[in-house]
This record gives sequence, C-alpha cells and structure tokens, in this order.
Amino acid sequence: MFIPESIQSQKDYRTCIEFHGHTCMGVTIGYQAAKLAMRLLKERRAVDEELIVIVETDACCCDAIQVLTGCTFGKGNFFYLDHGKMAFTFAGRSTQQAVRLQLKSEIWNIPEREKLLAEKIAAYDATPEEQNEYETIYRARGEELFSQGPEAFFDIEWKNNFNLPAKAPRAPSVPCTICGEMVMETKLTDVGGHLVCRACLD
Repeated sequence: MFIPESIQSQKDYRTCIEFHGHTCMGVTIGYQAAKLAMRLLKERRAVDEELIVIVETDACCCDAIQVLTGCTFGKGNFFYLDHGKMAFTFAGRSTQQAVRLQLKSEIWNIPEREKLLAEKIAAYDATPEEQNEYETIYRARGEELFSQGPEAFFDIEWKNNFNLPAKAPRAPSVPCTICGEMVMETKLTDVGGHLVCRACLD
C-alpha cells in the first residue's frame, strides 16, 4: 500500500525505519498501532515497566512498536504470542487500562481494477496509460486510508479486568549440572536432584 509523505516525513516514523532497516507496510502498521494505543491509554514511552505490550505476531510491525513504546524483551515488558495475528494489546500498569488493536481485514481488500493492473504490470503487459492508472488508484487508496488516522486501521477492543503479566522476574544464575553453563535459576529443571538447563534437556 502507498505510504504518504505525511507519514514518512514524521521524525518518529523515520526512527522506526532506521531501527528496522527499510520502509514497509508492516513497520507502518506497527507505527500506527503504537501511536493510537499510546493516545488512547494516555501513556508515555516506557522507561522501565510502566507499559506492557503483547503482540500476536513476530512480523515487521513489532519493531516499530518497540521503538515507540519502549517495551522490549530486555525490559521484560514485551510479550509475544505465536498466534499469527496482526493484533496488539497495550496496557498501563498504573491505570490498569488495556486495549487490544486488531488490524481490520478490509485493509488488505484491493479493488479488482487495481489487482488487474498490478498483474499486467508484473507480467510486463501494461500500457503506459495503464501504469499511470494503476499509480493513481494505488496512491489514492493509500492517501484516503491514512487521511482517516490510525483508527481507520484497527478494530479497537478495551479489555476490562485485564490481568497484567507479572513484572520481569529476577533470579540468581547457577550452573547446569550437565554443561556447567550459568543459567537463570528459575529456568532450570530438577532431574533426580540435578539442576539441568533446557538445552541439555533437549
């Protein structure tokens, strides 16, 4: 989808792109989700664990969400559920408020004429007029969608009585009985009185 200059020129968007490595619709979706959620929750970028995010995909969008929210694996406030869905839950610890954003399915509904022209261009079978027509339709669809703001991208679901994940655990590291490597104590398994790491269990 065409990403308007009004989005691409934003400083925080450029920061997301620099972190991710290239411009793509996936990063843009994450950018839109994070901007919308932070506004809805009235939250600022997390310094520590004030904010949490649960993502249900491991796609490009996750990079933008980490950059804008300050939620990361390292801090322990960024959680991944392997559901394969473009869905993201954001929650504030102080307010106990949470909102889940699900990408609207119609975002990917491409008009038949645009599809046909795209296929002709891909097959090197489009006339110059058809290429111009495609570009006009493609740009117009992107401009129209983005002009409506981030709300146009997502179904918004407020999560009442949301149980926030516990804060990142802290535990000492001890050696695995088999390999001898230091492991976070809570990640070891007791096997007949011997503490074994997950790698050695496998």
